[in-house]
Amino acid sequence: MTAVRSLVFYLGYVVWSAFWSSLSVLVGWCLPLRSRYNFIIGGWTRPALGWLAFTCGIRWRVSGQEHIPSEPCIFLVKHQSNWETLWTQTLVAPQTTLIKRELLRIPLWGWAFALVKPIAIDRSNPRSALRQLIEQGKDRLARGMFVTLFPEGTRMAPGAAGKFYRGGAALAAATGLPVVVIAHNAGHCWPARRFIKYPGTIDVEISRPFPTEGKTSREINTLCEDWLERAMARLDV
Repeated sequence: MTAVRSLVFYLGYVVWSAFWSSLSVLVGWCLPLRSRYNFIIGGWTRPALGWLAFTCGIRWRVSGQEHIPSEPCIFLVKHQSNWETLWTQTLVAPQTTLIKRELLRIPLWGWAFALVKPIAIDRSNPRSALRQLIEQGKDRLARGMFVTLFPEGTRMAPGAAGKFYRGGAALAAATGLPVVVIAHNAGHCWPARRFIKYPGTIDVEISRPFPTEGKTSREINTLCEDWLERAMARLDV
């Protein structure tokens, strides 16, 4: 039954993503940025998450949402599954996400996502990618957009931690804007690279903003990584 429910989710998810991406490409370009984000991203992610809850019985509870500043900041998010890539985008609007440049080549979905100005980098050239992140990140923050990054770079299994790359911390050091770290245990319900989805409740914990003014990227990264490690020890059991 779990496999059947997962199949039903994916069928609906693919159909909805194709339909909404097509509509977004037709409509989104003529909307101002905040309305465009709410239409394209909000209109895609919220129904998808609702469908996930309905078909697979996956729900979530969040602590610390009141810590999110009203002005743009930088989100550093634990990466365990695809769930957080959907859910994080429902927190505030507008947001920009650091992604692989290749994702924008996906027909319809990539074209629609390009309209909300993601930070698309070439990961084959790390030095150039860091310059792109800082240049485009400054531009997006100046436009009033929150910047979302997954500092581990790839999805990690529950209980595992990947290398904590300093790109987000470097952007914070360059701008002096606060960093908010988001921990969760979504990998227990939506395992990385697995078809099956397991019913349950995902726990999410959001940090208080870390001030970054006058700190180096190394100092910022250490503060954020230490907080995430402690939070995951509470959640990833």
